[in-house]
Amino acid sequence: MGEKSYEKPRTWVWWATALLGAAVWLLFDGTGSAWAQEDPATTTTQDLSAVVERLRNVIVSLAMALATLFLTVGGLRWMLAGGDSGEIDAAKRALKGAGIGYAIALLATVLMTVLNYVVKGTTQ
Repeated sequence: MGEKSYEKPRTWVWWATALLGAAVWLLFDGTGSAWAQEDPATTTTQDLSAVVERLRNVIVSLAMALATLFLTVGGLRWMLAGGDSGEIDAAKRALKGAGIGYAIALLATVLMTVLNYVVKGTTQ
């Protein structure tokens, strides 16, 4: 009865926000809308590689944003822990999650560069 109870954040809110942000970014990134193309039947390899590049950018952006959120939450939890070992452990887990998120974003970029070199022979 005297224990502290913490309400876990609702994961569907996070996912809905992430999907909404990705959709807005894809629709309004300045390259024009996907439905305004003149002839959709002329899809080329360059179009496909552009789609893959955009998808990679979305995934990396989301991973970086989520990692930054975990870094902020972990830092705040650690500062506000007041010596409570349970809160410090939760903060450490959040910071570990931030590190994993940054690593995923970095490795995705490196992996796509390596695959681009293997497929095309260039790093551009």
